[in-house]
Amino acid sequence: MPKVTIDGKEIEVPAGMNLIEAAKLAGAAVPHYCYHPKLSIAGNCRICLVEIEKQPKLQIACNTKVAEGMVVRTTGTKVEEGRQSVLEFILVNHPIDCPVCDQAGECKLQEYYMQLDRKPSRMEEEKVQKDKAIPLGPNVMLDMERCILCSRCIRFCQEVAHDDELCFTERGDHTELTTYPGQELNNPYSMNTVDICPVGALTSADFRFKQRVWFLKTADSVCPGCATGCNVKVWHNKGVAYRLTPRENEAVNQVWMCDEGRFTFKPANAENRLRHPRVKREGRNEILRGDRAVAELKKALEGVSGNAILGIGSAQFTNEANYAFMRFLRDVLGVKDFAYHAIEVPNPSQDDLLISPDKNPNRAGVEALGMRPIAEDRRYQAFFALGELPFSKIQKIAFEKNRKVVLFATHDVPEIEYTDFVFPTATWVEDEGTFTNRQKRVQKINPAFPPPGESLSIWQWIAEFAKAWGTDKIRYGHLNHVFADLAENLPAFKGMNYEGIGKEGLVLSL
Repeated sequence: MPKVTIDGKEIEVPAGMNLIEAAKLAGAAVPHYCYHPKLSIAGNCRICLVEIEKQPKLQIACNTKVAEGMVVRTTGTKVEEGRQSVLEFILVNHPIDCPVCDQAGECKLQEYYMQLDRKPSRMEEEKVQKDKAIPLGPNVMLDMERCILCSRCIRFCQEVAHDDELCFTERGDHTELTTYPGQELNNPYSMNTVDICPVGALTSADFRFKQRVWFLKTADSVCPGCATGCNVKVWHNKGVAYRLTPRENEAVNQVWMCDEGRFTFKPANAENRLRHPRVKREGRNEILRGDRAVAELKKALEGVSGNAILGIGSAQFTNEANYAFMRFLRDVLGVKDFAYHAIEVPNPSQDDLLISPDKNPNRAGVEALGMRPIAEDRRYQAFFALGELPFSKIQKIAFEKNRKVVLFATHDVPEIEYTDFVFPTATWVEDEGTFTNRQKRVQKINPAFPPPGESLSIWQWIAEFAKAWGTDKIRYGHLNHVFADLAENLPAFKGMNYEGIGKEGLVLSL
């Protein structure tokens, strides 16, 4: 590996690396707009200027590869003056409307201006006026006046989405970003262009003007939209989720996610969330306090054999939820039969990049727990289920006369009317635990905010059940206890430690 000196620090870097990435290894940050590590080099914004010893002019760091013995300076008067000139040129026609720009707070133009320039504009002529609030497609809006023509969005569509929808037209200061005639920006990954836009030119049609980003907090999680398990950040404020953006994981989704997955946070904000347990009395569902509902359930199950109960897990819930659920039913109630239900979509979306036809984030997990796909079976007199039961397979049987249905659910859906006991649970946005994706990779989800009302995570309800039944077989005081129990008793998870599940996750040993 070649040795280079960057800002007085000698380091070894991989051959062929460009100076922006080499500078990161040396602890130096080189400003850039058009460069993106996952896209081809365009070299058109010119703000990544650096000084290279024995070179008469400043060079762009994005398109300059390291060489043995190279001496580079990323700071200094010459470098700073060069970058200031480039920034001034970019700002010649850029509107000074940061207070009303939806990108304010996460705009690289703002950041670099404050870092590099802070000088009033010398532009005396009227700025070139361009169109604003242009819908490029169903999910992305364009403000052409703010576009700095970095071409990141164009290259993304060509190189990652493989759907050539965007282009530049005209020349000089009249150049504009647009779609090809008769097309719109509507590929399955279009909203990634919003993520990689360094300024306020491309914005999300869904998120626009909903929240200022400096009010938002983030939680690292995993998209539940399909079995790929893209790593995401949940952006939220005061118990409301506002958007999802991709989180880097080279082993799963690199730095991208699909548009379909972007909206999976919406159910957490829905008005029909369950907030309190419900128990059916004389044909009507009544709201009860949690401890009373658990006590009534215990009473209702007196004399019911474990052989007459079917436990139905869910490929939509975490490994910990399914395991704790199964552990209680098996070891306390004596249940022997377990199945799981999953979302089955006719003609599901899919591709060779990220989108899986399996729309369940944890099918691999529940199968590793030993659960089988659900099927119709009239032997059982009671059903415990995670999530809404699928009508086509079991629900018609479960709701027949004298059959008890105990449901852990997140939303007040019509099926709730027919259940005997309903316990409100956290959605994935509010929950903690792990999903196992189609690679058999175990990945963490973290709660963005607490669930509403008396809703609890499944394992917390199971801990309450264990107390009510007076058993010492299950003692869960923390999610770590559930995962440790799971890892100790299931061969596929053997040797795993919850705290040790790192950024890229851990693969099951099958």
